[in-house]
Amino acid sequence: MDSFNEAWGIICDYCKQRITDVAYKTWISKIEPIKLDFAEGKAVLMVPGDFHRQTLIRGYMPLLNDAFASVFGEGIKICFTVPEEIMSKEQEINDSIIDTDYEFTFESFIVGSSNKFAHAASLAVATNPGRAYNPLFIYGNSGLGKTHLLYAIRNEIHKTSPEKNIVYVKGDDFTNELIEAIRTATPNEFRQKYRKSDVLLVDDIQFIGGKVSTQEEFFHTFNSLYEAKSQIVMTSDRPPKEIKTLEDRLRSRFESGLIADIQPPDFETRIAIIKRKAELLEIDIPDDVVEYIATRLKTNIRQLEGVVKKLKAKCLLYGEKITLNVAQKTISDILNNEQPPPLTVEKIIDEVAHTFGVTGDDIRSSKRNANISNARQIAIYAVREITDLSMNLIGDEFGGRDHSTIVYAIKQIEKNMSKDPKLKSTVDDIIKNIRDR
Repeated sequence: MDSFNEAWGIICDYCKQRITDVAYKTWISKIEPIKLDFAEGKAVLMVPGDFHRQTLIRGYMPLLNDAFASVFGEGIKICFTVPEEIMSKEQEINDSIIDTDYEFTFESFIVGSSNKFAHAASLAVATNPGRAYNPLFIYGNSGLGKTHLLYAIRNEIHKTSPEKNIVYVKGDDFTNELIEAIRTATPNEFRQKYRKSDVLLVDDIQFIGGKVSTQEEFFHTFNSLYEAKSQIVMTSDRPPKEIKTLEDRLRSRFESGLIADIQPPDFETRIAIIKRKAELLEIDIPDDVVEYIATRLKTNIRQLEGVVKKLKAKCLLYGEKITLNVAQKTISDILNNEQPPPLTVEKIIDEVAHTFGVTGDDIRSSKRNANISNARQIAIYAVREITDLSMNLIGDEFGGRDHSTIVYAIKQIEKNMSKDPKLKSTVDDIIKNIRDR
């Protein structure tokens, strides 16, 4: 017998011949084989919940024991578990397989044709900050290693010049910190933090697009650092020219240095990444499994690393050997788990509010000044574009406005966008940023 799964198929056939179809479909068909340990004489089966487990123990244990004995002989003890117990144990194991900063180095970055230019530029910046390429702008899709390069730059500079003040921030966090500084009347502290840095690393700079106050502040921060010959490195999911809501004066500054892109890794690079991650986690993955993973996951390095981590967890948790079947199930788990969380109206309103310098409460209120009314209509339009809510439900989210008001707001934005390319770019960027999150 090659695997517990194959043996389980025979066990199911045994049970199917001895009970009714209804009983089989209700209780036996929902059992999932997890682990068979001959050394301990134990088989672990997962069932949907505790009620299912208790029913099997009360009414079906003689049948299951006979079925196991027909395949493996006497002496196998059956143990049931439920998804909550499995998830708790998996989380415990996953927590023990945590990336640490030592991984985010140039040595651990796998270089291939898709990223060698960005890697070389980042290494040059880390070796000679403020003089090699300033600013350095790295762009590419999510999960391709942009953040890895930022951390590698930070770690390399810290290693060779520990006295340097290195600041890392995400574009969203820069906006949120600015809002808090304005709220608490502490703008000087905020400016000192960023304008006194020797190296400023900004991840996902595209999220400052369209936010007037944030762009104004970042413009002055950029100028101050550039004049002081401090190093600036930014990452984005697209080049500056494609961030439509970025002010021209910022776009020109971002483009004044070196722009380097990162593309999805080719097959050979994906193979190298999987093998390197397996080496770091001290597990042996057969070559055919490595090639299978590299063939199935083509566009995201984070997913490749996630599969290797999951395989490590399964080895520890279930004692499973790494086979093509196990890899197939693991890839399916990774892809299902990486579905984005549902977008809420609250998140959409917050994004629009930040862009137009108002609050979420303003947008939901009955205030009628031009800026708030415009932001409200754009938020309504964005909710219609992004969610499946009906017009009535959208009205409920915006302070109980009626159906006709919502329809009018949407048509007004559509009409204005058709006449105003700048407004269309702003709205498109807002929607893209929300979806990207």
